[in-house]
Amino acid sequence: MKIEDSFRIGSIIKTKGLKGEVQMYVDFENLGDITIEILFIDMAGKLVPYFVESIKYHQNSTAYLFLEDVDTIEKASRLVKKDIYLPNKLKPKKKKGDFTLMDLKGFTAIDEDEGELGEITEIQELPQQFIATVTYKNCEVLFPLNEEIIKSIDVVKGIVLIDLPEGLLDIYLD
Repeated sequence: MKIEDSFRIGSIIKTKGLKGEVQMYVDFENLGDITIEILFIDMAGKLVPYFVESIKYHQNSTAYLFLEDVDTIEKASRLVKKDIYLPNKLKPKKKKGDFTLMDLKGFTAIDEDEGELGEITEIQELPQQFIATVTYKNCEVLFPLNEEIIKSIDVVKGIVLIDLPEGLLDIYLD
């Protein structure tokens, strides 16, 4: 399985006990609603499948996992700080009201003055705001995603109309 055919649900924080149990940080909402029989762990850029023996969810975004064939602390410790993925077919469908700024990844950004800037390749969530990344004229351009910048979003066409502050593009292109 490739990373683009899957979605990240969290990462393994640490081992628990001596029998291979691991603690997982869950960064995907409503993960308990998905029946997980197999998950994929990113091992040096390759997704390695693991069968789930048991999973117990705790409050505050953690879960405890027992994985098949991971029955010692040594085997479990190799999984610490690794990202966990599930196949895209298990990803719950979003309801209309569930659209977030993170969903703008892959949309085409069009500036009111400059025209088409390109596809949004990355969105970072910082404490105060979201930052989008596009490649415009062979330069990586970052801009904030907020009410002042975003003028409209066409979910069907995958377009976000923006009005960048004057001079922002000049910073990257000069």
